[in-house]
Amino acid sequence: MTTTPTESTPTAPTTPATVAATSLIATLAGHHYTDAEIFRQEQEKIFERMWFCAVRGADLEKPGAFRTVRIGRESVLITRNRAGELRAFLNICRHRGAQLCTEESGEVRRNLQCPYHAWTYDLDGRLVAAPNLQKMPDLDRTERGLVTVPLREWLGYAWVCLADEPPSFEDTVIGAAVERLGDAASLDRYRTEGLALGKRLTYDVRANWKLIIENFMECYHCATIHPELTDVLPEFADGFAAQYYVGHGAAFADEATGFTVDGTEGFGRLPGIEDTQDRRYYAITVRPQVFVNLVPDHVIVHRMFPMAPDRTVVECDWLYLPEIVDSGADVSKSVELFHRVNAQDFDACERTQPAMSSRAYRDGGVLVPSEHHIGAFHQWVTDCLEGKGG
Repeated sequence: MTTTPTESTPTAPTTPATVAATSLIATLAGHHYTDAEIFRQEQEKIFERMWFCAVRGADLEKPGAFRTVRIGRESVLITRNRAGELRAFLNICRHRGAQLCTEESGEVRRNLQCPYHAWTYDLDGRLVAAPNLQKMPDLDRTERGLVTVPLREWLGYAWVCLADEPPSFEDTVIGAAVERLGDAASLDRYRTEGLALGKRLTYDVRANWKLIIENFMECYHCATIHPELTDVLPEFADGFAAQYYVGHGAAFADEATGFTVDGTEGFGRLPGIEDTQDRRYYAITVRPQVFVNLVPDHVIVHRMFPMAPDRTVVECDWLYLPEIVDSGADVSKSVELFHRVNAQDFDACERTQPAMSSRAYRDGGVLVPSEHHIGAFHQWVTDCLEGKGG
């Protein structure tokens, strides 16, 4: 049983590597980051079988608003129906397979219509019209409707799963927050679902998705490439990321009054935050493609969209209290801090990607003690590809 360490004396997690007192443990071999067949297997066995954070619910504000999202090898269409509920479907017409919506986002007035043969579906996916439909009385409009994709809403986002039998959302998604923070309430207090979008930036990263996750999970690099971040979170300069400890949040520097690029004051803390969470930063990885960053006055959510073995699109949202966004308050200093962190991290990942095909990395690299927890991520990926579950 894992116990939650105190904030004053965090303790490293016990892993086989630390028990054996091994300083260096092996990483995945280089071809895991470049091989097209391995990426195809990851699409099939990870992204198409796990819950995937697709869109922010507030982006689809009105009935008829839609967004298309690439998940694994599939295009998924997410829309809001007339009752105001989010629905997800495979973005494929049931007639002859044409892509139903070719734009990334948009809004339809009433129905979804295929641009090829005009088969038309309502916002719940039911076939409602087609040329000469009256001459096909045996056609079952429900059975020939769009293929529905399971959808759950959490933290204000729509999570979808392409698996025939989706894994437990509570265990695999909410469970990631519990595993990191020690309990679900610690995340619930931020009330992320009620926050408003203050800023969104999209990054097109020329690197494998696993390199980005590995980078986010460790802080061995922080003193080298994140001067602004370590000014605000000085303990990161020691090389141990907050994710290395269950329940621990990195403390702000004594002179920092806010999580901003220059350490100056941000906004008042979110209403549900407890004193023990104030002036602290928490990071959560929700496999396979979400990072959640918690600070007292806002929340930052990264969603990764793996596009190719060497390309990942990352969409990053900065979320604040609605009254802050509605007032037009200047959020640039808090946005700029993590934007710089993102740019620094993604540059490091892009520097690393070319080496994955080098002879020098044929057998992979090594993880130092403060990175040993990344070994568990590597084992998880391997287990997924071998069909051992997540």
